[in-house]
Amino acid sequence: MATARDWLAGARPRTLPAALVPVAVGTGVAIGYGDFSAWRALLALVVALALQVGVNYANDYSDGIRGTDEARVGPVRLVAAGLAPPRQVLTAAGASFAVACLAGFVLAATTAWWFGEVAVFAFFGLAAVVGTAYVQVRSLTWLSVAAAVPVGLLACALLVINNLRDIPSDTAAGKRTLAVRIGDPRTRLLYAGCALVPFAVSALIAVVRPLTLLTLAAVPLALPPVRAVRDGASGPALIGALGQTGRLQLAFGALLTLGLAVRI
Repeated sequence: MATARDWLAGARPRTLPAALVPVAVGTGVAIGYGDFSAWRALLALVVALALQVGVNYANDYSDGIRGTDEARVGPVRLVAAGLAPPRQVLTAAGASFAVACLAGFVLAATTAWWFGEVAVFAFFGLAAVVGTAYVQVRSLTWLSVAAAVPVGLLACALLVINNLRDIPSDTAAGKRTLAVRIGDPRTRLLYAGCALVPFAVSALIAVVRPLTLLTLAAVPLALPPVRAVRDGASGPALIGALGQTGRLQLAFGALLTLGLAVRI
């Protein structure tokens, strides 16, 4: 069984300067301009380090199950040396990527009004889905990219409805979210698109994975929050719609996972 020291060695600390140096240099630039932000610099460092560690664990897993590290000269590898089961190392890689996504989301959401939704789609859609598939399949597939689209859109739906609710307070505070920029009516249309377009995408994926049509069973869960938003729900009334959106995301994700996993 791998010890804490083994896991630390598996993270390959000697490679971490590759993550540390770019953040340090970028911070130096910010300081030179007089715009240093300690907490933003720290979060950027968390993102960089978590991505580096995640890649190292993913590489350990990939090489270990293929047997390419059996005669390795150099630092010990967790899988190849039998110190940890491949699934544990894969889980560690996924956890590292999740930390990077979360820290990156916080940075993006607090940095630029237009970047919040883009970051959510990129981190909780493309990066999470494609990255998870890649470390297992060990290649970039078009199916993982296609499947990431509805996942990312539903994640964006959560952010959009949250920002829709906060338009009055964000406007008063000078916080220029996308919802504040485009206004209440267009934000409501954006939410409807984020909640409903995933069903169209899953229908297209059904050309090669017919069972992704199972996601259509989640349509009844999409209709109540979409109607509420369309009919002008605001303030506390949107809290219920937010919860319904979360349940929609879970149900859609479960059905999409099943549809992708089963080939007929």
